Amino acid sequence: MAASAKQIISKIQQTNNVSKGTLYVVNRNPRNLERLRLAYKVDGYHLERPVRNFWHRLELNASKKYVTAKLFHFENGPVIECSTNEWALKRHLYKGNDFTAFIMLGKVFASRCLDAGLTEMRCDFTPSTGKKVDLFLRAVEESGVCLKEPNRIRPAYSWDMHRPEKPWEVME
Repeated sequence: MAASAKQIISKIQQTNNVSKGTLYVVNRNPRNLERLRLAYKVDGYHLERPVRNFWHRLELNASKKYVTAKLFHFENGPVIECSTNEWALKRHLYKGNDFTAFIMLGKVFASRCLDAGLTEMRCDFTPSTGKKVDLFLRAVEESGVCLKEPNRIRPAYSWDMHRPEKPWEVME
C-alpha cells in the first residue's frame, strides 16, 4: 500500500521539528566535516605519486574503445563511476572514444556528481588546448563542478601570525 503525499509531508515535518530548549543538532552525515572543510586530509609523503592530499579525486581512463571517469574518495575508493561502455550512453554515441564521447561523458559524469552532492574534486591532470581531455574537463566545469578542492581549515594556534576568518563567521 502506497503512502499518500499528505502522510509523507507530515512525516517530513515531524522529523524536521527541533524541540524547544535544544542547544545543538547532531548531523549524522559522515561527509559533513568535508563539506565544512574541517575534515582531515591524509598528506602522505611529499615525494609520493599519485598525491594523496584530497577528499575526492577525479580519474579518467581511456582505452582503445571506451572512456571511463571515476570519482575516488580517499578512504572508501570509487564513489561515482561513469563510462561510455554503459548501454545508456553507448546507444547515443557513434564511437566510444571520440570527441563527442568525451563531451557527453563529461556532462553525464557532472550530472551524477551533482546528484550525489559532490561539487568539488581534485583533478591531477592538466588539459592541453584542443585535446579530448580538455573537452571532458570543460564539459564537467560548465555543468557546475569545480575541479579544485578548497584548502582545509586548520585550527588557529596562539603562535600563528595570521588567523584566517572562518567561512561560517560573519564579521561586520
